[in-house]
Amino acid sequence: MNSELITAIKMLEEEKGIDAEMLFESVELAMVSAYRKVRDYGDAATIIAHMDRETGDIRCYIVKTVVEDVYDNLLEISLEDARKINPNAQLDETVEVEDTPEDYGRIGAQTARQVITQRLREAEKGKTYSEYVDKEGELMTAVVQRVENGYVYVSLGSLEGVIPPKEQINGEQYIPGARIKVYVSEVKKVQYGTTVTVSRTQSHLIKRLFELEVPEIANGTVIIKSISRDPGSRTKIAVYSEDASVDPLGACVGPKGSRVANIVNEINGEKIDIIKWSEDPVTYIANALSPSKVLLVRIDSLEPKKKATAVVPDDQLSLAIGKRGQNAMLCAHLTGWNIDIKSESQATEILNGGDENIED
Repeated sequence: MNSELITAIKMLEEEKGIDAEMLFESVELAMVSAYRKVRDYGDAATIIAHMDRETGDIRCYIVKTVVEDVYDNLLEISLEDARKINPNAQLDETVEVEDTPEDYGRIGAQTARQVITQRLREAEKGKTYSEYVDKEGELMTAVVQRVENGYVYVSLGSLEGVIPPKEQINGEQYIPGARIKVYVSEVKKVQYGTTVTVSRTQSHLIKRLFELEVPEIANGTVIIKSISRDPGSRTKIAVYSEDASVDPLGACVGPKGSRVANIVNEINGEKIDIIKWSEDPVTYIANALSPSKVLLVRIDSLEPKKKATAVVPDDQLSLAIGKRGQNAMLCAHLTGWNIDIKSESQATEILNGGDENIED
């Protein structure tokens, strides 16, 4: 049996990358605990277990102090007896006295198997964590497994991930067997293994999808400057090209709209507004308010907070604000500006009233 344990340990080192010496030492520590139970010595004595690295034989020793007069047979040994073990032993030194119990080999083999199994589990957990922690912040393809108590469990390959309710798109159906793209938001090592939390709602998901579909974004020619998202309904994404010859909007839309269409299909029809980023806030805000036409943008330079007023045609006010204020909210989040949207007639009325907050 001991030779089988040696073979098993060496195989684990080769196949699983588990250090053999660490396994030997773990077995020896476990054997010390087993020895104390067999002998009922408690913690008073210093016990050492040694497992032969070639044969697998396990021996146990009590460390005793060499004294002139022995008062405690468990902890002390006479100089005469000590020199039978070590001819060079001296007073006040220690010697290791073998005290291997009968049937210790069977106990040792049993303990060794338990230790090896435990270490193997720990190594597998560590390997799984190492494999997935590098995927944090990345896009993965997942297969829906089941839905339980509002949580969606998905297969990520060798590990199961979970989509909590807050990371799910409202109204989206998660059908077992369906393949979906998910954003890996957190990989955590826990007592029983590794947990992976994935998301369908984060703006980072949109960013990764564009990186996947648009080569110009993947190679850095087109840069995503900002994303604002209302999951399941609408996303605004501001892009900029480092190369004047590359149209960032055209690159993201793709031939006949194919690139953005693939992304929209992946997020179940969620609308995407792609707008051109500009370092000029007036231009940027006007672009961000699409699909509404913007007549005027006024930056309030006296306001300590970033505040602006945008004027749109009367018939496009509701479009600029959006249903339940969605377009205005997404635009503000995208640009970082607090935007007051007014219709042309409202702006005219204010100007006629002498308000100086809006000027050409």
